[in-house]
Amino acid sequence: MDGTGAPAPAVPSARREHEGRSVGAADIYLEVQRSAAFQEVRSRYRRFVIPGVAVFFTWYVGYVVAATTAPALMAQPVAGAVNVAMLAGLGQFLTTFLFTWAYARHARLRRDRAALDLRWDTQELTRGVRGGER
Repeated sequence: MDGTGAPAPAVPSARREHEGRSVGAADIYLEVQRSAAFQEVRSRYRRFVIPGVAVFFTWYVGYVVAATTAPALMAQPVAGAVNVAMLAGLGQFLTTFLFTWAYARHARLRRDRAALDLRWDTQELTRGVRGGER
């Protein structure tokens, strides 16, 4: 399922690309890494992480820059002893937890099943190769 509750698009299996070949485990891992299924899992990871890190890093640097260059702004009281700096600092913690939750949800809904399928396919393909059996 994706973030909307609909099932995530299927990722093609890497197993078909290796049927009937006699290769070593290293070759199998390289082929799986080159497979469309692996590339799709990596692409899904990058499409979430790169923008997320960019937004979070910008927010963090903005907070640090504001704290050092605009102390009067950061000292503005909001409610009682709570000022803008305190709220922004607490906001840093909140966004850390929100980003962690969003990452875990994205991984569960968009990547985990496909990654487990790849792992299963890889283990099946390397089962006969381990210990020099092939």
